[in-house]
Amino acid sequence: MKRVLITGAAGFIGSHLADALLARGDRVFGLDEFNDYYDPAVKRRNLAGALRSDRFTLYEADICDEARLREIFEKSRPEVVVHLAARAGVRPSIREPNLYHRVNVIGSQHVLDACRDFTPSHLVFASSSSVYGGSRAVPFCESDPVMRPISPYAATKRMNELQAHVYSHLYGVRVTMLRFFTVYGPRQRPDMAIHKFTRAILRGEPVPMFGDGSTRRDYTYIDDIIDGVVRCVDTPFDYEIFNLGEQRTTTLRDLIAIIEKAVGKAAVIDCKPLQPGDVEITHADISHARTHLGYNPRFDMEEGVRRFVEWFRVQEQ
Repeated sequence: MKRVLITGAAGFIGSHLADALLARGDRVFGLDEFNDYYDPAVKRRNLAGALRSDRFTLYEADICDEARLREIFEKSRPEVVVHLAARAGVRPSIREPNLYHRVNVIGSQHVLDACRDFTPSHLVFASSSSVYGGSRAVPFCESDPVMRPISPYAATKRMNELQAHVYSHLYGVRVTMLRFFTVYGPRQRPDMAIHKFTRAILRGEPVPMFGDGSTRRDYTYIDDIIDGVVRCVDTPFDYEIFNLGEQRTTTLRDLIAIIEKAVGKAAVIDCKPLQPGDVEITHADISHARTHLGYNPRFDMEEGVRRFVEWFRVQEQ
C-alpha cells in the first residue's frame, strides 16, 4: 500500500486516478481548491466514490498557498506525489496569462519545494503535448526541441519541465513528467471538444468547427492515461519525460462524425476561423513509454467516444 498525494484530485484525471489507486488498496490524499474554472459541483461529484472510502482524505486548498500546502505535506507524509493541479486550456490562458503563470509556475514551485523538503520517493508531474507548439515534425518525440510554445499555457508547462529538471539536478527530487495528449472520457471537462460537441449535437445546437476540419489530434482515452500514470506511480525515475497518447490521429471533421454516429444524430456545423494558440496537429511517439513503462493504449476513438456518450446520457437524465 502506497501513500499517494494527488493535487487537482477533483478534476477529470485526478478523480479517476484517486479511484484507481483506492481500488488497489492505496492510501490516497486529495488536494483541490475547487475553483470556478467550471462548476465546482461537478468536481465534487467526481469525488463521490473516493469520499466513500476510509482510505481517502480530501484537503481543500490552493497550491499557491505555500503555508497550507506544507501543512498538508506534514500531515499526509506522502510516499508519492502526483501533481495534476493547474489552470488548463490554451484559449483561456491567452485571456489571463498572469493567472496561468501564478498557478502553474509559482504554485508548482511550491509543490517542488515541498517535495524537496519532505522527500517523498518521487513526483509524477503533469505536463502537456502543447509544449511541442506548432511543430510539424510528427510524431512528436520526447527528445524533440520544444523551444517555441505558442500559448501562455504551453509556456507554463514547458517551464514546469525545466523547474522539475533543476530540482532533480540540484536537490535529488526524482521526477517523471507526463505529456498528456488530449485526454477524453467520462468526467471530461465541459469546455473540451468532445464534451461540448456531444452536448451540442444532442440538444440540436450548432457545433463550432474551427478551420476547415482538417486539424488533427491524438486523442487519448482516460483509462489508458490512468494506466500510464499508475505505472509511473509505481516506477520512480531520476528525471524522465514520457508522452502519453494513443499514437493515432483524428481530424476534427472525423471526430464530429464519430460523435454523430455514437449519438445517433447529425450535427449542425458552425464554421469558424482557426483560433490563436491552436495547432494543426498533435501526434505522440509513445515508444519511450512502451519501452520503459510497458504503456500500451487499448482504446480506439470509436470505442472511447461510445463510452463517453453513454456516460454523458446518464449525467443528463
